[in-house]
Amino acid sequence: MTMPEELDTMRITACKAEEDYKLWLRFEDGLEGRVFLGNLLEIGAFQLWREVREFEKVSVDPETATVTWDGGIRLDADILYHDVKANQIQHAGAGESPPPAVG
Repeated sequence: MTMPEELDTMRITACKAEEDYKLWLRFEDGLEGRVFLGNLLEIGAFQLWREVREFEKVSVDPETATVTWDGGIRLDADILYHDVKANQIQHAGAGESPPPAVG
């Protein structure tokens, strides 16, 4: 049986571009973590990110509560949430501090 909270879209409340195409995220339930997005550089619109300053222009769309970039690039908050959660399980106990947030 599906839990009711799984039906809700996870909303991103803050984000920050980091080195090596990593993106730090905070979600409305307090989950924080990083995802690696460098694997997208060869795909269509994501090629803009080859210029790292374009990748660094990430922001949280206040209406949709997901991350967005110039040129209409948006990433699904639910997929990012599951990626962050999976990364935390893999790196449990790493003890890294989150960076200052924007958004």
